[in-house]
Amino acid sequence: MPKEYDFIVIGGGSAGYNAAQQALELTPGVAVVDGADPLGGLCILRGCMPSKTLIYAAEILHHARHGDRFGLDIPSAQPDMKRVAARKREIIADFASYRREGLTSGKFDLYRSHARFRDSHTVELSDGTVLRGKKFLVATGSVVARPPVPGLAETDLWTSDDVLDLDFVPESVIVLGGGIVACELAQYLNRMGSKVVQIQRSSHILRALPEAAARVVESAFRDEGIELFTDTRIREIRRSGNRVEVVFEHGGREIRRTAAHGLNALGRVANTDSLNLDAAGVDLKPNGQVETNPYQQTSNPDIYAAGDCAGPYEIVHIAIQQGELAARHALGQPADPIDYNLLLTVVFTDPQVAVAGATEAQLRAAGKEVIAAAFPFDDHGKSILMEAKYGYVKVTAAREDGKILGAEIVGKDAGELIHALSTALALNATASDLLKAPWYHPTLSEIITYPLEDIVSEIRSAKSTLRS
Repeated sequence: MPKEYDFIVIGGGSAGYNAAQQALELTPGVAVVDGADPLGGLCILRGCMPSKTLIYAAEILHHARHGDRFGLDIPSAQPDMKRVAARKREIIADFASYRREGLTSGKFDLYRSHARFRDSHTVELSDGTVLRGKKFLVATGSVVARPPVPGLAETDLWTSDDVLDLDFVPESVIVLGGGIVACELAQYLNRMGSKVVQIQRSSHILRALPEAAARVVESAFRDEGIELFTDTRIREIRRSGNRVEVVFEHGGREIRRTAAHGLNALGRVANTDSLNLDAAGVDLKPNGQVETNPYQQTSNPDIYAAGDCAGPYEIVHIAIQQGELAARHALGQPADPIDYNLLLTVVFTDPQVAVAGATEAQLRAAGKEVIAAAFPFDDHGKSILMEAKYGYVKVTAAREDGKILGAEIVGKDAGELIHALSTALALNATASDLLKAPWYHPTLSEIITYPLEDIVSEIRSAKSTLRS
């Protein structure tokens, strides 16, 4: 007889693990199915943590190689990639062991298999076990996309997994794509010593983010020596001897570039093909992600989905929120939908890009009366002395009262600085509210006060004009 559970989670990554932990507070009848080897999830094993470990190492190397900017004579700075890779493995092993201990703690039943739906309440595992559940959560994450680009399927290109495991500096790499992963790894490889060519289809990289922010990163990339092409169309990818060759259109002409290696960073797609979701009555979006309502319910109200396989944003803290929301709702507890007006995105290039809330363009398109003010890093004391002159801080607020509606920061440590403004969004604070706090001088954070002061000044001026 199949074993029965109140809540079965398929996938033990960030969404699934946190959903299971939340469900345990409401019922002992919880199971997690995860056949991945090793356990841990994308973020810990092949995403956020290993990439940021390596990116930070590359940043240290970059500063050492440019010590002359600070009056420092550093004769030589070279990466020992075997030691870099060993350090990354040690750090990730520690993170993964913590997640593995949580999954194998015995608090819920863990099945080390892959699941496939038989019907809306039954899954068969790859070891033959059959489970029945009152409610399910699909949290199977994503896999590397292989879009129909001529020659891509036939050419053995690296994925992000391969780059994160490198223990040598590649002589040269062609990076296909301009999204977050493509940009972070292109700069990482370039700073470690590879000759990098980056090819992006859209008119600018990071196309999901404000164009002004992307242009700053493009400028930094080109200044560092990355050969970056945007607004392209790939005609063919092929092997040319022991090298990779990409033929593409750019600026009305055909261009060819070759490199020792190629990196497919053209995005990721939902990892749902093996689940037999049709048998469970679960619909998919046109992009392959699972269709869900604001409570993470799918077209089958007893099956939920969260994380990368559901979207609409592939961000770890969103996946955790979605998983916990799904568990509460599935088990009959009060659950408020996620407020995507508080969306927070960070790109770990250098300069970093961080966006909180809505952009000025989005707000104006929605008919909002707003004030937007910006201030550049190259006119700010602390960033100047740090030689961190790329970028700007921009704050968008309601014209009526100065309530913060959105912000973007491009620059040194933008991912850290943005939290002052994402907190303001969550608390419905105004520009005037934020200026009541002390801002220490000289700090990077202090740069945020300049657009805030401009917003307050413009509102006061408008009110003064009305009174007169």
